[in-house]
Amino acid sequence: MKKFLKEFKEFALRGSVMDLAIGVIIGAAFQAIVNSLVNDVMSPLIGLIAKTDLSDLKLEVFGVAIKYGAFLTAVINFIIMAFVIFLLVKGINAISNLGHKKKEEEEPTVKICPFCMTEIDIKATRCPHCTSHLEETEAIAGTADEE
Repeated sequence: MKKFLKEFKEFALRGSVMDLAIGVIIGAAFQAIVNSLVNDVMSPLIGLIAKTDLSDLKLEVFGVAIKYGAFLTAVINFIIMAFVIFLLVKGINAISNLGHKKKEEEEPTVKICPFCMTEIDIKATRCPHCTSHLEETEAIAGTADEE
């Protein structure tokens, strides 16, 4: 039992678990803000068109109320939350990629021997596999490209 509690303590206090817990708490607080935005600001503005609060819209079918206004409010909440999360992830990815070169900008470090088709260092003037002179073939290939 002691070992089990020790393992649980190590698990619960691990950095990734704490990060997840913080994320859930902040997400719940942010959801309250979005709910307030939709329920207290957007629903009444949309309700101006329908002459009623959006969340109060309902359809009566055989005495049963289908509250499609509440459903639309939940859909608007979801869209706003998904959009904000998308922007946050996009921003975090942009910040994390600031110091990295893009793959297109990286200069090649190897080239292919035109005779034996093996990869060799970009600075090589002779292929270590087939011993072909590479400078002469590159000069010939360069003049062929110009024509």
